[in-house]
Formats: sequence, structure tokens, C-alpha cells
Amino acid sequence: MKSDYMFSSESVTEGHPDKLCDQIADAVVDHYLRQDPRSRVLAECAVSNGILFIAARFASTATVDIPEVARQVIRQVGYTGEDFNADTCTVMTSLTELPPMRLDDERELDDAALERIPAHNMANVFGYACDQTPVLMPLPIWLAHKLARRLAAARQQRQLTYLSPDGKCQVGVEYRAGRPWRIHSLTLVAGQRQGQAVAAERLRDDLMAQVVELAFQDEAIRPDRGTAIYVNPEGPLIDGGPAVHSGLTGRKNAIDSYGEYCRQSESALSGKDPTRIDRVGAYAARHAAKNVVAAGLASACEVQLTYSPGQSQPVSVQVETFGSGRLPDEALAERIRAHFDFRPAGIIRAYSLRHLPTIHRGGFYRRLAAYGQVGRMDLALPWERTDQAALLRE
Repeated sequence: MKSDYMFSSESVTEGHPDKLCDQIADAVVDHYLRQDPRSRVLAECAVSNGILFIAARFASTATVDIPEVARQVIRQVGYTGEDFNADTCTVMTSLTELPPMRLDDERELDDAALERIPAHNMANVFGYACDQTPVLMPLPIWLAHKLARRLAAARQQRQLTYLSPDGKCQVGVEYRAGRPWRIHSLTLVAGQRQGQAVAAERLRDDLMAQVVELAFQDEAIRPDRGTAIYVNPEGPLIDGGPAVHSGLTGRKNAIDSYGEYCRQSESALSGKDPTRIDRVGAYAARHAAKNVVAAGLASACEVQLTYSPGQSQPVSVQVETFGSGRLPDEALAERIRAHFDFRPAGIIRAYSLRHLPTIHRGGFYRRLAAYGQVGRMDLALPWERTDQAALLRE
């Protein structure tokens, strides 16, 4: 990558149709795991005007009313209008019960038993960290998430009552010598409720005061006189949501991870129980990359893990520090292998992934489904700990 460049990343509110689908899929996962931590479940959703389709495959002793779970999410997100709402939308399901498979509690297994539990699907997963922000995330996606969360909060806290749940934000950051230099551009698209839309000038003033200024108040780099700021550049967005554009589980992988600043896994993260290595492996890779940067061994680090079905260990562990490493990338890969357990059952045990929906009131995986599944400091995510940094230095 060039040393002087501009890079932009996008985030969306929880009312965006794609994120609505992610939240419904992960709410289904939460409900199964809360009743039966050994559940296996895969859930995918598609939504359009007045219709929600859910395909789920599961093996569990739990009993889950999947349509009702979906309606609860839609209601909580804030869709109550005539065009799309929790009570009147049609919910169609395709449910398949999987063959039973005995799953042991990973907390009770010794190392030899963990070694015998393989990955059940093939995957290339990536984790990334850099020193651009205190949470070791790229600055563009970090700021985009802050803006999107603040846009949603302005509606939820009734500061801007005319806003609808659907919205998205894009942040462009100008880099000099490879470091964030200034805010190049901001784009905000804010849905407004039918019959309550305000004039474009008022919308811009309100969003500047209630969203932009508050989102940037603690940031070292803020918009300046040269920053281009666009508000609903294609015109008003009335209501938004499934009544305007369709949604699909897993379509916002860049928002879930690193805003396309680096490589990302191709598979969806949401709607999968912890036995799916394409989900939990991405968390483990982030954990390793973050600890490398936290240890001061690199200013940027990408960890790639490759899994093959039937193998418990990843068949490949690759590290890329983009010339910033204090040690050769191969040496860092060896240290990571020594201090991180990348076996599927080891990851589940290390992060208590089967039990987090019970520990966190209101569910866990659904809360991951909006505003990023890495770099979050509001959920005390186990893969965001820097607990191995000191060991990596040795």
C-alpha cells in the first residue's frame, strides 16, 4: 500500500436490512445455546418488503419459536410503521433437524481429547490489528462504527424523533507516510419516518450537532474546514429498511471485521454456533494479531489460519506485519503457535463460547451482529484481551 493515500470504510445501523438479518440469525443462535449449550445451529435470513424468510438447521434439545424470535428483534430494532413491522410481516421458515451428534463439554476435556475434535468445514480466516486506535483497529472502520452508533442513539434517545431505524455512514481518512493524517470526507445517510421528514438544511444541522460532533469529541483527528461532508447525497430516504431495499445474512462482512482495510474471511460470521470454525477461527486470529501489536512486536499484524475438515490444528498459520515487525514474520508465527490454541475445541473452551449467551443478559451473539464483531470494547469480548502480549515478548 502507498504511504500517502485515502481510505474509506462504511458502517450501518442495526436497522439496515442486512444487519436486521444478521441480528435475527444470531438471536436464533442465542436462544438455542441459552437452553442447550451443546446445540448445533445454522441460521440464515433474507428480508424484503413485508416478508422475512428464515432457513435454519439445528440439532438441539432446546425448543425455540423461531418466528417469534424474529418478531422480537424486528420490534426492538424499531420497525413499527405500516410498510414493515413485527406484527404484520410474513415470516416464512425452512427448518431442518440435523442428525444428533454427541458434543462433550470442552471445559471437561484434557488436551488429548481436544486434539481429537476436528474442524468440520474448510476455512481461511484472517485476524488483523494495528496501532491506529487504542483498540488496535483501523481508524476508518472505528470512526464509521462510532458515527453509526451515534446515529442510532439519536433516534433511540429521542433526540431526533423523526429518524427511522435505517442508516449508514462512511468515513474517509487521509494518510500521510502510512499514518492517519486528517478526515478526508464523511457521508451520512439517515432514514426519516413517513410524514415526519424535515428539510435538508435542518437534517444536516441536526446530524452535525447530534451525531458528528458527539462522535468525534474524544478523537485526536477530527473533521476540519477541508473535510467534505455529505448528508443524504441521493435525496431523502423515507422509512428505509426492508420496505426500500432487501437484506441478507452475511452480506456485510467488511462491517463485521475491518472495513476492507485488510483481508477478511469470505464466510458470514452471524448465524453460526461455536462449532463453525469459519466463525470462531476469525475471533482467534484477531486475538493473536492484537496481542502481537499490543506486545510492541509490530505496528500492524495480519494472522491467517487455514483449516481443513478432519484436522484439529490449522494446516497453516501465516503472519504478515507489512515490514513493521521487530522480528521476522516466520518467527512471530512460531511464537503465536506456541501461545495460542487454534484447535476448534480449544477456541470454544478458551472463550467459553457456548455459555456466553447465558452469561450476557439479553443474549450475546445478537449484540455482536451490529457495529462489528471485532474491536468492540462494550462487550468485554474474550478475543479482545491482550493477555498473551507479555508471553509473546519473551
